[in-house]
Amino acid sequence: MTWTSTMSSGYSSLEEDSEEFFFTARTSFFRKPPGKVTEKKDVEKERELRTEFSREEIRHKIEHYNCLTKDHLKMTLAQSGVYTGFIKVQMDLRRPVTVRGGQRGGTVLKEAFYLPRGVNNTLHISSNNTVREVIVALLNKFTVADNPAKYALYKRYRREEQVYVCKLADGEQPLFLRLVSGPDADTLSFVLREQQTGEVMWDAFSIPELRNFLRILDKEEEEQREAVIRRYNSYRHRLQEALWGVRASS
Repeated sequence: MTWTSTMSSGYSSLEEDSEEFFFTARTSFFRKPPGKVTEKKDVEKERELRTEFSREEIRHKIEHYNCLTKDHLKMTLAQSGVYTGFIKVQMDLRRPVTVRGGQRGGTVLKEAFYLPRGVNNTLHISSNNTVREVIVALLNKFTVADNPAKYALYKRYRREEQVYVCKLADGEQPLFLRLVSGPDADTLSFVLREQQTGEVMWDAFSIPELRNFLRILDKEEEEQREAVIRRYNSYRHRLQEALWGVRASS
């Protein structure tokens, strides 16, 4: 398994129980038509439940996928039956990450900072690669030193009038999901986020990471304090000007 990256293109190469939420994209007050819609939904559900296909089915799906793709990121089927292709992952990290820097005295320096949210990264993976391997590849690309267990890969997909976000299990294979769903990002897209556990697992962080978080909090606190002081100094100055104006007029 190998991977390379270029920062300009966001490209990398890498050879269920789930948490699910939904957001209403548009509200409709019309009743759903009976019969055909229900039947279509059942067919789609049965298709999603399938996790294995024959070699011939895979070949047909890859040919159909390549005909539909518009960005030249096609899939390739090898003689072994393993196929390779591309997935795009959106970075949606709310907390700072710890990044490996240079060395000083034989010690690798680490620094915490925020990765830009909404950045899309293109990974070249195989059908054997799992969600956990994709997460590790993304962290390695940005030289992130954090434990991969702190992060999770989510799939975002649209069904009827709603958009769903569902956490993927570590053993799932993202390229298979991409193949089954087709190349349309509105149908399926991947998002990297922190684990949603309800509260921060501080035991999972190292001492240097915690110290970096404290420095970031101290900096933010100082910036907020200075902003409050500037705001009240501005109010005080305006009140003094108003008082001087009243005294001068009297």
